[in-house]
Amino acid sequence: MFRTLKQFVTDESGATMIEYGLIAALVSIGAIALLSQIGTDLFNIFTKVQTQTGIAGATPTP
Repeated sequence: MFRTLKQFVTDESGATMIEYGLIAALVSIGAIALLSQIGTDLFNIFTKVQTQTGIAGATPTP
């Protein structure tokens, strides 16, 4: 029984998979934060362009 317990305690076969999972989670969180910020910046840029060119797209008065 002590031998089995010792093998269980010293077994690290699942540790690598958990480490890769944690790294993937951190990369995903970073990518989501970055893409969210880029999306907000693009929205602001397009809103500014739309506001500045709003007169050019208006229908002419008869």
